[in-house]
Amino acid sequence: VQLVESGGGLVQAGDSLRLSCAASGRTFSRYAMGWFRQAPGKEREFVAAIRWNGGSTWYADSVKDRFTISPDNAKNTVYLQMNSLKPEDTAVYYCAVGSVIRPTSASEYDHWGQGTQVTVSS
Repeated sequence: VQLVESGGGLVQAGDSLRLSCAASGRTFSRYAMGWFRQAPGKEREFVAAIRWNGGSTWYADSVKDRFTISPDNAKNTVYLQMNSLKPEDTAVYYCAVGSVIRPTSASEYDHWGQGTQVTVSS
């Protein structure tokens, strides 16, 4: 399984970014895809997750109503649309995939991408 993130960058507060996570190497219809982030000196934290089949979604309270996770099943890709970005959103963003029971728990994911840096200036 290979996960490749893209779309990170340097933006100003209030701007938008769309992260992509392209997955390959397996059929993911029974899996969940999650986005996590890690800021310098902080632990990795849950951002959003989605199940490929059924499309149930979960969001951290800090990003609810600003971020949207969505799949493109034909491309085996999951997107994270990030609007109204804040400086506190600055972090390395990772996508992960797994046959998870608790989509908000990083420990349940089996495979991780290399991460993409998002920096939001004030």
